[in-house]
Amino acid sequence: MAERSNHQSEQEVVVVLGASPKPERYSFKAVKLLAEYGHRVLPVNPYHREVAGITCVAGLDQLNEKVDTVSVYVRANLLVNDLAKLIALAPRRVIFNPGTESDEMMAALAEAGIACEEACTLVLLRTGQF
Repeated sequence: MAERSNHQSEQEVVVVLGASPKPERYSFKAVKLLAEYGHRVLPVNPYHREVAGITCVAGLDQLNEKVDTVSVYVRANLLVNDLAKLIALAPRRVIFNPGTESDEMMAALAEAGIACEEACTLVLLRTGQF
């Protein structure tokens, strides 16, 4: 059984942007671990129907609920196309996983009042910092 963070009392809605159905990919592992930790996971990928048994949403603009966290697994040069949609979604925070970091994107999100961090979702979960 996965150890849960002590400060996590409510289920968070977490978008995994760029979720992959390939079990060896970190985005797949994040979807599974977030679900194991009791979060409501919304994998976003226009090219796949499901990830880890959870139905994918094709794009950020198709989400119509409050999102707490977006965990990014898309390179910055591709993410720039979704910046306006990400800002419109207005999550509480965006986590840029290793390899997705972008000072420009983080600045734009921060200007919109969205907290950003460069971190690994898997490490945050495992260490109780999520």
